[in-house]
Amino acid sequence: MALSRKNWNYIIIGASVFMIAVLSFIDNKTAQVPDTTVALFDPQLPLVQLHLDDIWLSKKGDEWWCHEQVLNCQQWAQAWQTISVSQLTAQPKHGNNEQILTIAISNIHTAQQWRYFPDEGLLLSSSQNWYQVPPSLRADLQPVLAIPPQSN
Repeated sequence: MALSRKNWNYIIIGASVFMIAVLSFIDNKTAQVPDTTVALFDPQLPLVQLHLDDIWLSKKGDEWWCHEQVLNCQQWAQAWQTISVSQLTAQPKHGNNEQILTIAISNIHTAQQWRYFPDEGLLLSSSQNWYQVPPSLRADLQPVLAIPPQSN
């Protein structure tokens, strides 16, 4: 039995309402930062330099400077400056997508080397402590890079 145009319209409207409800629910659950998070960088000991693999950002005076390929330097710097994390008590499962994160903090003379797993939002400190970044804060932790032109 074929459906009439009116019945198809009802099905499309129902599916649209259902999809909007699901997407709203997902947005409400991922847009909030959990209460258990703490700032990674203290206001008295702020971030001054960061290397994520070969891409870097550095604070000079009141301005942030980034690698020449980074298109969103200020947004990227702000995301790392204000990052909040939750400490994990057990070693989490993680994938192979790993980035080396080197951070320099004001008034600390040696840089720290961490490991960052962007797919899961996991950070492994140099002292082997695990931290997780809330899903709502993860997107801005990756720089937007200009893609160099490809030669034929």
